[in-house]
Amino acid sequence: MSELQGRRVLLGVTGSIAAYKSPDIVRRLREQGAEVRVVLTASAEKLVSPTVFQAVSGEPVRGDIWDEKAEAAMGHIELAKWADIILIAPATANVIARLAGGTADNLLTTLVLASDARLVLAPSMNQAMWADPATQANCELLRQRQALFIGPASGDQACGDVGPGRMSEPAEIVNRLRRGGADGALQGLKVVVTAGPTREPIDPVRFVSNRSSGKMGFAVAKAAAAAGARVTLVAGPVSLATPSGVERIDTETTQQMFDATMAEIGDADIYIGAAAIADYRPQHPAQQKIKKSADTFELVMVKSPDLLASIAALDDAPFTVGFAAETEKLEEHATIKLERKQLDMIIANLVGTNLCFDADDNEVVVLWPGGRQPFPRLSKQDLARQLVDTIAARYRARQPA
Repeated sequence: MSELQGRRVLLGVTGSIAAYKSPDIVRRLREQGAEVRVVLTASAEKLVSPTVFQAVSGEPVRGDIWDEKAEAAMGHIELAKWADIILIAPATANVIARLAGGTADNLLTTLVLASDARLVLAPSMNQAMWADPATQANCELLRQRQALFIGPASGDQACGDVGPGRMSEPAEIVNRLRRGGADGALQGLKVVVTAGPTREPIDPVRFVSNRSSGKMGFAVAKAAAAAGARVTLVAGPVSLATPSGVERIDTETTQQMFDATMAEIGDADIYIGAAAIADYRPQHPAQQKIKKSADTFELVMVKSPDLLASIAALDDAPFTVGFAAETEKLEEHATIKLERKQLDMIIANLVGTNLCFDADDNEVVVLWPGGRQPFPRLSKQDLARQLVDTIAARYRARQPA
């Protein structure tokens, strides 16, 4: 169960351009079972409407400590006592400085001072402001008072600068809170996952494919995101919802999946190849529908590009995890694939009638050079979480001390 189930979260939104992402935080918190109320500063109200937050939270939005109707019953004290967590996202340099100094000059800072709730801050500011010694000293003072900081992230900023200072993405913020604030096993890493089948056209209306549903790969992507990773999911043609916090790229053919994955793999730390990629494809797909005429029909097939082997062979290859779906001699065939493609790890399972494909559960054995770990039949969601923990442990073991 999520750490957020039944928790009362007070979201404070301050005057950063990242405020446009804050309604998504509300939505994700509520998906995790949290109750959410929102307080906007005056600057935040110039960037995003209170109506938006009221719509996604289902609760009235507060902003002014001089709200006569609310304050007739000491509303700021009632809010301060109501909250289990006070999350300020985005948190500007200004509000961080005010909190460090114990200022209570608006509703949000007054609530923080009057509450025993856990304080969580997701900073958002220009990279020079974040790097300034005053800001860093203020953050350190708040950390000493047990405040939790999530982020900031690094990258392009609205002002044109590049560097640390961007607010962490809503999915990452909520995932951290869902884990009780703890870093995940894959915190800060980029993970690329491929999932589902591919389709190779015979003509405009027919194709060659397989029975993969994509459920295992999607579960792995979800578990990796929950473990703190930035996850890119390259999906074949499946009818599955995109997991929370995951960036999805849809593909259909093996070549499309190959190209999309290779475009993402350059800065990846881990690659998990859960897709059932077609080994062969029709050599010459017909441009028009093939008509039924002769009693027999011959189809010439050629090898498809080997995505897993290509990634493992890169000079700066990520930690590469393959899957092996076998109908017999499971560990023997999986070991051959592990060694031949020079993988870091392989996850092997038996497939066939009533096994794995389209099912909601799975049973696997994980192999790596010099080691193995079997997993009993579990739901694919539960199994994915255990697989991600195993992958993280092996990845960390491979890193320099």
